[in-house]
Amino acid sequence: MAHEHEHEYEEEMMAEEHVHIERPTIIAPSILSADFANLGADVRRVEEAGAEYIHIDVMDGSFVPNITVGPCVVESLRKMSKAVFDVHLMVEHPETHIEPFAKAGADIITFHVEATRHAHRVIQQIKAAGCKAGIALNPGTSIYTLEELIDDVDMVLLMTVNPGFGGQKFIENTLGKIHALYHTVMDNELNVDIEVDGGINAETAESVRSAGANVLVAGSYIYGAKDIAAAVAALRG
Repeated sequence: MAHEHEHEYEEEMMAEEHVHIERPTIIAPSILSADFANLGADVRRVEEAGAEYIHIDVMDGSFVPNITVGPCVVESLRKMSKAVFDVHLMVEHPETHIEPFAKAGADIITFHVEATRHAHRVIQQIKAAGCKAGIALNPGTSIYTLEELIDDVDMVLLMTVNPGFGGQKFIENTLGKIHALYHTVMDNELNVDIEVDGGINAETAESVRSAGANVLVAGSYIYGAKDIAAAVAALRG
């Protein structure tokens, strides 16, 4: 009988360890899918539809093939939006871009762990510039690269497609990575958001939320919707 009680206790403990703690879901529309001829209006539309963040993809044509926007675009948008500006640096040498984007109005600056040899220094630079610091991982990069960094960041961005192009299909095996990162955050009582970017729609949003993500980047699903407010609500679940 004693052994039976011990077994029941172990099962209860295991169940408790796997309880999923709900966090409010934040929606971050990516301007990569907006109409660049009417960018200010498109930013206002998603903000009015309930999106809390504006996700700004910065590409240099080197780390990823495309080239997108610079600090002057962020500065112009800042004048017409009160949303959190979530700047995602998909660039080589991210340390050279931090101060210009911080001055332009970024609230969060995220860089890729694959793009620098001195990640701690970049995190320190971002915080010294008055912004929250995020670190991004490509689909093929292990979360174990975060082991010495996660205590120092405010957000981890897990790419669920390979970066550089919009409209790609969600990579299903990234769900395990999201789940593992979620338990690292919860087990260590860290105040770290988990952001996902790539192939996010109503269906994949449910999957990534269940795995533990609480900041969802979506581009074509939001900007291509007839009813943007309904699309934002569907992502939030």
